[in-house]
Amino acid sequence: MNKLSLIIRREYLAKVRNKSFVIMTFLSPILMVGMIVLIAYLTEVNDSQKRIIAVLNESNYFSTDFNSTERTSYIQFKDLSLQAAKDSTSSLGIFGLLHIPDELTLEDVAKNSFFYSKEPPSTMVLRSIEDIFEERLRQGKLIDIGVSTEEFATINDQFEINTATFTGELNLKGINEMKAFIGGGFGYLIMMFIIIYGGFVMRSVIEEKTSRIIEVIISSVKPFQLMLGKIIGTSLAGITQFSIWIVSASLLLLAVFLIFGVDLTGLSGQAAMGPNPMNTISPIPGPADTMQLYALELIQIPWFMLISFFLVYFILGYLIYSSIYAAIGAAVDNETDTQQFIFPIILPLMLAIYVGFFSVFSNPHGPIAVAFSLFPLTSPIVMLMRLPGGIGEGGVPLWQLLVSILSLIITFIAIVWLAAKIYRVGILMYGKKPTYKELYKWLKY
Repeated sequence: MNKLSLIIRREYLAKVRNKSFVIMTFLSPILMVGMIVLIAYLTEVNDSQKRIIAVLNESNYFSTDFNSTERTSYIQFKDLSLQAAKDSTSSLGIFGLLHIPDELTLEDVAKNSFFYSKEPPSTMVLRSIEDIFEERLRQGKLIDIGVSTEEFATINDQFEINTATFTGELNLKGINEMKAFIGGGFGYLIMMFIIIYGGFVMRSVIEEKTSRIIEVIISSVKPFQLMLGKIIGTSLAGITQFSIWIVSASLLLLAVFLIFGVDLTGLSGQAAMGPNPMNTISPIPGPADTMQLYALELIQIPWFMLISFFLVYFILGYLIYSSIYAAIGAAVDNETDTQQFIFPIILPLMLAIYVGFFSVFSNPHGPIAVAFSLFPLTSPIVMLMRLPGGIGEGGVPLWQLLVSILSLIITFIAIVWLAAKIYRVGILMYGKKPTYKELYKWLKY
């Protein structure tokens, strides 16, 4: 046991004292926030470009429908042939030309209209034009059956239903998706660091094996102890880095709230009030209060529970996958030979990310979401996507959480046992490229 603790300590200190580890631990949160800000800025700059669309309307319809907006300007061409309008649009560098021909009926006009452009237009541009046509066609059909323009205006009003809990608190639209994104972010971090730190373990084993240092080490340490010490030591280094990142992220989140003027004292006061004691619906918030309410919802997410289980799933998920990485490192002589084994390891993680997002977003309590949150190789990611909704009523049932963690522990024990068999044989095997058939034989020794 003393030897195991020495190996853990050696691996841990080797990682945390590394200059690149220290630099990236403190620099990564800043880089991530900077990248998000940069992406948001570049997206805004890209979308700020105003498109100019020429309209050649030869019909008796749509005379007042195409009005300029913040993103699109419409200019009207009159007394021009279609070819002349095309030439003018091209020579003036205008984005596109919308030709509305002269036909007997509105339906024929819409059917024979064309949008001309130098390059295929984006779906967003076409959708904005199609919406105008759809609205005019709908209005024309209603007028044909006797509905006046004034009546159509009242019929066409948009409707959004208000939602609330049984205790009378207003629900915000999109909050479930926001929670899934938060959980997905935690799950994505687990995936990335399983790959990164698992790779550290694998490369460490390969380096010691190829330099023949491993022959000296295992003369006084059992291969199983050496493998477990590498896995646990690297895992503790990862937890240290995660803890620093969580603190940094919390401070950055606080800074974002202060920059955007969110009243944190007001939020804490609202949160302390709890459910509406009179069981009446709160007043519908105006636009100015919307951000405040979303910030309140974010604060009310069970962050302590989420971070605690994040660490649990990170440790168990990492221990499972790093055991496999250690076994692969022991089986090969160089990093090039690992390529045939890496993809089957990464596949469950990728599957968890993509299937998890699709299933949890649409139905976090559906059979696919539940199954993937219980399956040990995908549960560290998918279960974290479901946990922001809480545990118990309305959230993840307690039995599912317990089964998920128990299955992870059992899987870890089984995989460590199998990986130790491969590690024990492969660590002293040189000059032979392993195959899946060869690894299967080693499991029988």
